[in-house]
Amino acid sequence: MNRLKPSDPAPAETDDMGQRIVRAAFQTFSEKGYAGASTLLIATRAKVSKRDLYAMFPSKEAMLLACITTHSERMRMPEGLPEPEDRQMLAAALEAFAANFLGETLNPDVIGMHRLAIAEAIRSPEVAQMLEEAREANRAILYELFVRAQGKGLLPSGDTAEMVRKYLALVLEDLILSLLLGVLPQPSRAQIQRHATRAAVDFLLLYPSPGQST
Repeated sequence: MNRLKPSDPAPAETDDMGQRIVRAAFQTFSEKGYAGASTLLIATRAKVSKRDLYAMFPSKEAMLLACITTHSERMRMPEGLPEPEDRQMLAAALEAFAANFLGETLNPDVIGMHRLAIAEAIRSPEVAQMLEEAREANRAILYELFVRAQGKGLLPSGDTAEMVRKYLALVLEDLILSLLLGVLPQPSRAQIQRHATRAAVDFLLLYPSPGQST
């Protein structure tokens, strides 16, 4: 049986140390950029030694990727949306998805992650790939929902992937860009809910059920 040496940190302590380092790295990268961020400042803010920092993250790039991974995971929505039996239930599922998705995606930390990712994507292509994986996971959830809805006659047949793209365009509009540029104040939960409701209504108007007159 493996035993911890007296000098080894306990697993919970290691997890807490890793979280502190990631938080400190994200703050430092956001303030100073990747090139201007020093590992000494990150270690100081995380209240760890540089030795402990490098034991967990062997390079500054590894810390950058950990920051992006942590915050991009917030963009991933839970799988298994409710099974829609009618258009009203479909509208409710779309509203719930959009409200949760926007609540996480428009969070200031996630917007900060986008700024950091855009700035560093050329240096570290893995950054863009991580974001795309989160985006693709959400597209897959919606695709499955729309396929089920099409099978029950709640949505017209056709290009399901295009439906997903149009729905996400209605949900996101230019919100992320406006927040990145700082020209839009942080939306409240009530504003997000209203936007989610409007996106669901507009989508279902765009895709009436088969046989429904437009």
